[in-house]
Amino acid sequence: MIGCIIQARMGSTRLPGKVLRYVEEEETVLDFVIKQLQKSKLIGKIIVATTNLEEDNEIEDYLKGTGIECFRGSSENVLERYYKCAKKFSISTIVRIPSDKPLIDPEIVDKTVKEFTKDSFDYVTNFLSRSTFPSGTEVEVFSIDALEIAFNNAKLPSEKEHVTPYFPNHENDFKIKHIENSENFAHLRWAVDRIEDLNLVKEIVSKIQKRPILIQDIIELFEKEPKLVDINKEVDGKEGELKSMKDDEEFLEGVNK
Repeated sequence: MIGCIIQARMGSTRLPGKVLRYVEEEETVLDFVIKQLQKSKLIGKIIVATTNLEEDNEIEDYLKGTGIECFRGSSENVLERYYKCAKKFSISTIVRIPSDKPLIDPEIVDKTVKEFTKDSFDYVTNFLSRSTFPSGTEVEVFSIDALEIAFNNAKLPSEKEHVTPYFPNHENDFKIKHIENSENFAHLRWAVDRIEDLNLVKEIVSKIQKRPILIQDIIELFEKEPKLVDINKEVDGKEGELKSMKDDEEFLEGVNK
């Protein structure tokens, strides 16, 4: 089965509780992530995987009555959380979407899944180091077998926190494909990391009435209203990456002592 696991937590350091912050009057960031993904033609099941922390009871309670199942696992080892979630729900092909992508494009998701299934890949994504997609449209698809290898062998903190770095870190052990966009929009972002990002997403959804909202809809809006991109232009989307690099360095220093 092809299943999408959305990782979500209330404890974001840069924008606490962001997954349940409202984008529209009755729709939260998490609502948008789910509803955009429900327009996928290939995903068979959607699960929200949150942590065992008490603060994330709110996410589990929020999902009650929505038809979306909630899995709870490690707050630190997200790789373990994904692996145990996939095993519990018998997911053989995992689509990984973090909950900070309320405008994830279901057509990009399906394109990535199709690439994954047509040639027996272990891991297919659209945002390795040479990404040409906007931040907020990142998709990863991988097999349960590849995930199990990562789960059993990952050592670096970044490999456990971010689920998939083990694959490119050991690229000779996996069949990997990177998808590029026809145009380079890597300078754009509508992922929600800071309040400025959320403000931009609010503007986008207020100005685009169709659902789901696709990447081309947003690009066309930005062409008509170029000043919109100024809303979050000061946000540095590399903070998490830099923290992970530092954590890995400290881990390796400890190992090599």
